[in-house]
Amino acid sequence: MANTSKLYDAILNGDSKTAVAVTKEALAENADPLELVNKAMIPAMDEVGRRFECEEYFVPELLLAARAMKGSLELLRPLLAERGAEPAGRVVIGTVKGDLHDIGKNLVSSMLEGGGFEVIDLGADVAPEKFVEAVKERKANIVCLSALLTVTMPSMKTTIDALTSAGIREKAKVIIGGAPVTQQYADEIGADGYGENANVAVQIARRLVAK
Repeated sequence: MANTSKLYDAILNGDSKTAVAVTKEALAENADPLELVNKAMIPAMDEVGRRFECEEYFVPELLLAARAMKGSLELLRPLLAERGAEPAGRVVIGTVKGDLHDIGKNLVSSMLEGGGFEVIDLGADVAPEKFVEAVKERKANIVCLSALLTVTMPSMKTTIDALTSAGIREKAKVIIGGAPVTQQYADEIGADGYGENANVAVQIARRLVAK
């Protein structure tokens, strides 16, 4: 248990070097990789999200914590796959067509990974058909669409329409977010959720996969 608390602290403090070292140490001592995820990584990223919501942490702290978590997760991922450990859900995420901004999307992606989700990150300027293809191939049950420009917001609706046309809209719940995006717009285009920040997006994703 000492290792899980050390790993928790390293992620919370955004100390990537220590997070990786502690993970290696724990694995050398035959620690259960799933226990490291469930008892250290997910709780640490949940606490990071809580501090971000309370404005105790800001984007730099969030990025550092996410980097520490990713370093640790990279060591654990092959072991989890070997054991057939199922993620909390599979998420396809990307910034919509015409929009090259990806900082917000990267934050959400990291927070979702920290929350136990498998994340398929398609990057920025992603065409609707790419989302459809990824959902089909990876059997994703959540799609996260990001836009930072008002002019690219209609691409969110186009992507939702493409998922519907492909007959997979019922299988994949859609969460949208980004600076100009609102709950009202999410309702208008038929999205299942609107995340005003990375932490809220994780909460919504958990709620949607639990349904």
